[in-house]
Amino acid sequence: QVQLVESGGGLVQAGGSLRLSCAASGRTFSPNVMGWFRQAPGKEREFVAAINWSGNSIRYADSVKGRFTISRDNAKNTVYQQMNNLKPEDTAVYYCAAAASFGPVVAGRPDYWGQGTQVTVSS
Repeated sequence: QVQLVESGGGLVQAGGSLRLSCAASGRTFSPNVMGWFRQAPGKEREFVAAINWSGNSIRYADSVKGRFTISRDNAKNTVYQQMNNLKPEDTAVYYCAAAASFGPVVAGRPDYWGQGTQVTVSS
C-alpha cells in the first residue's frame, strides 16, 4: 500500500518560515511527480507546487512564487517545501500529492494524497 506522510507543520508568526516534508513509501513506489496542495477553511483545495523526478521541472502557484521552494531527495523518496515570508493567508492544511505526470497534479487529481499537516500563520 502506498503512503504519503507529511510533517513539519505548525504555528508561526507572519514573516516566519517553515519546512514541510513528505515521505513516500510502499512497494516499489517512486513517483515521477510530487507536489503540495493546501486547503484553507471554507475554501477549495488548491495547487501550490510540484516537482518532477529529476528536479529540472518545477511548477508554482502564483501566490507562492518567490516565497516557497520545492525540492526532493529521491534516495529518501521525500519531497520538501521550504516556506519563507509566510503570510496569514498561507494558513491552511497542506497536503502532499504524487502522480506519474504533472497534468493530474496541476489539475488537482493526483494518484495519491497524504493526510495533511496544519500550517497556521499568525498576524
